[in-house]
Amino acid sequence: MKSSEDLRRLLESIDRKSYPAYKSAQGAYDFGSYTLSIDHVQGDPFASPSKVSITVSHAKAGFPAAFFDQPWKKTAFEDDLVRQFGREIAQFNFKAKGSGKSGLLAISTPGPEILSRTACECGKNGISVRFQVGFPAFGRTINSGELIRILFDFLPRCVRNVLFASPQNKKRLQEVANLAEDQQFIRQELDRLGLVSFVADGAILARESGISSRPMKNCVPFRSPESLKVTLDLPHKGKLSGMGIRRGITLIVGGGYHGKSTLLKALELGVYNHIAGDGREYVITDDTALKLRAEDGRSINNVDISMFINDLPNKKDTRSFSTPDASGSTSQAAAVVEGWESGSRAFLIDEDTSATNFMVRDELMQQVISRDKEPITPFIERARSLFTEAGISTVMVAGSSGAYFYIADTIIQMDCYRPFDITEKVRKACAEFGADPTLHSPEFSLPAEGRKLRPSNGTDSRKRADERAEECAEESAGLGRYGITDGHGGYGKDDGRGGHGKDDGRGGYGKDRGRGGHGRAEGRGRDERIKTKVHKDSLQVGREEVDLRFVEQLIHTEQTAALAQMVRCCVAQDLFSRYTVRQIVDVLWEQINRKGLPSIDSASYPAMGLCMPRRQEIFACLNRFRG
Repeated sequence: MKSSEDLRRLLESIDRKSYPAYKSAQGAYDFGSYTLSIDHVQGDPFASPSKVSITVSHAKAGFPAAFFDQPWKKTAFEDDLVRQFGREIAQFNFKAKGSGKSGLLAISTPGPEILSRTACECGKNGISVRFQVGFPAFGRTINSGELIRILFDFLPRCVRNVLFASPQNKKRLQEVANLAEDQQFIRQELDRLGLVSFVADGAILARESGISSRPMKNCVPFRSPESLKVTLDLPHKGKLSGMGIRRGITLIVGGGYHGKSTLLKALELGVYNHIAGDGREYVITDDTALKLRAEDGRSINNVDISMFINDLPNKKDTRSFSTPDASGSTSQAAAVVEGWESGSRAFLIDEDTSATNFMVRDELMQQVISRDKEPITPFIERARSLFTEAGISTVMVAGSSGAYFYIADTIIQMDCYRPFDITEKVRKACAEFGADPTLHSPEFSLPAEGRKLRPSNGTDSRKRADERAEECAEESAGLGRYGITDGHGGYGKDDGRGGHGKDDGRGGYGKDRGRGGHGRAEGRGRDERIKTKVHKDSLQVGREEVDLRFVEQLIHTEQTAALAQMVRCCVAQDLFSRYTVRQIVDVLWEQINRKGLPSIDSASYPAMGLCMPRRQEIFACLNRFRG
């Protein structure tokens, strides 16, 4: 490995030369206490900034292994280092002068949620931090003096303040590890106590505004009703009381602007851990919980929605339903089935964003339009069976229809942001009001497993379901575990090129040519380059755009970037027609667990702009891909 002085001499020798001469600086350099690696150099000062990483060995960093000896503590440890490193480099941002992006210093910008990111990796060899640097220039002429300031003055200070175990850093990271352990303890207690969610007393649920994730000042702290109160003895915080939402069907009701949707939003984001000071750090929800809503215009591929929609006038088969332009009710029906397929144990629903005809049909409507003339079986008639037969709980905000009172196990009224348990009061009212409207719900069966997004044509749908189940079993047996064998299936043969593997047309991610965002597959008779783009609420793979606006638990663009790379992998290897949806997700998940999140990226240099989504969001993305 070259030394830091070799880098200094190289930069001095190319000063005032044309900008492409910066590329000669690519490589790793020993700075004594850490290694600096220039992984990718931008093409000119106005292009995307250069990619740089710093690695410190565990021996030199000096942080106790207890800070990252469990997956949840490791994620919190890495997350905190990203935040601290971001604060440090921000004070030097654009302090080095020049044209274009000269002097820029940037790293991932986390929100209040704690997520696994490629910006920081705590591995066997040490701690690596990946970030961007705008290499300085005047016009397109190298200004290496300013880059020397960045690499030899600014960055060493940042590294010293963040990546080495000073007493201040150790104290802060000990608190981070303690919080992570407490949060994980609550998640484990949810299962033991039969809860969907836990909301701690004193939690601040309201946000500053609809576009801010900061807690609202002077807002009403959460206080649990006595009948729903649960007290936990956390490993570090000790006794903590709060509201436990039991498994089953829970209804959240109340007047407008009293906090119904605020509570549901907190539950929705409780699938992620939050940083201290967010106000929701002890709001913990089953990490498989899925927010459902209507989504007009989304594509649906080969989904069995017959439990909700049957006997369409055009005789279309709803046991294998596809459409490029779904209605609100059809999209929500498909979302329920896809959520079950993804392994969700809880559905979160807000009446305001649901299709009315999918959620309920009142008694008068049923008298006017008889059952045999209505193809939709509303969700109210399936919610109980989804819990008893599939183990899926429902937490729903309702404000306009009292029909759900009849099937609810728990009813919470929000009054001026305070929750009250009105379950017994409502049951008495229901007994006086009339009969349960769901008593005559038609029977149904759960969809067959083994769904593919690209089914074969011209075959009876029920026969296809049987064939899919057989294929699933056969492929699982023939692929070892998740298709990672000798390059004939799954991920292909790994030749050591950064976890991407060399693709000979039989499997794998494709051979990378270093064209950031492109994948190259060989052996299919043509040169395939698959471009990916990431926007605020969507991604694009090739020419196909995936609209993710209504996947509400997708909270960071870096998660979207990771999904784009996953879809690219699927397209490059034609996984959609070869494997079931569940198998595809299992393959991707296994690959990431073995080789890390950077292994799915197509770039030749280490990925730094990816963030791990949940399995539920991977399913949601694949299901919305029209290609």
